[in-house]
Amino acid sequence: MTGATTMPAKSIEEVLEDQSRKWLSLPGVVGTALGLTDGIPCIKVYVVKRGPELDGLIPPVVEGYRVVQEETGEITPLPGIER
Repeated sequence: MTGATTMPAKSIEEVLEDQSRKWLSLPGVVGTALGLTDGIPCIKVYVVKRGPELDGLIPPVVEGYRVVQEETGEITPLPGIER
C-alpha cells in the first residue's frame, strides 16, 4: 500500500513517561509535559536556557513524536508552598 502512514508503537504518554526521568536528570532541564505545537500533540521539555549542549542531548523527535524545548528560566516554588 503506497502512501500509508504507520502509527507509533507507543502512545505519546508512554513515550513521555519513558523519557522524562532521563531528561530531568540533565542539568538545565526543569520539567516535561505533553503539549501542542501548531495544533499537533508534542512532548515539551522545559529548560532554563536553550543551548547547543541540550540540543545535542534532547532529540527533536522520539519514537515518532515531536519534542520541543521551551525556555522557561529557573522555576522555583511560590513562598509558603511545600514540596
